[in-house]
Amino acid sequence: MAIRQADVSRKPVVYREATARGKILLTERTIRLIKDGVIEKGDPLAISKTMAMLAVKRTPDLLALCHPLKIERVEVEAVVLENCIEVWVTVSAHEKTGVEMEALTAVSIALLNLWDVVKPYEKDRHGQYPTTRIEGVEVVKKVKKDGRS
Repeated sequence: MAIRQADVSRKPVVYREATARGKILLTERTIRLIKDGVIEKGDPLAISKTMAMLAVKRTPDLLALCHPLKIERVEVEAVVLENCIEVWVTVSAHEKTGVEMEALTAVSIALLNLWDVVKPYEKDRHGQYPTTRIEGVEVVKKVKKDGRS
């Protein structure tokens, strides 16, 4: 079976927006260290937000069949909760195809960067991660407007 990118040549350029979210479960100790600003590698929230924005731009390099898009806006929010950090990313563009993959990629990369920055604090005495987990990565909103609405 042949592999091919979707043909969007006949589709109109319209406003597209997608919001994705996900979370990383962390220990209470790690959450406290983040809130206190004492993570050795630096501010995990700033690092994850920056990398989420870069991930949006690199999505076609990471997902074989994604079209390169002219992204117009990226918003990243990281919320520190009691036992996790939740990341929300909204991406928008005027394009022929949607921006869901860019939003999902951004959330995933933000969460992986969070894990990387806090991993020394999450390991147990055997070097394992018994409670650290990324979950709930999903598209929560998708908008498509043709300009006539």
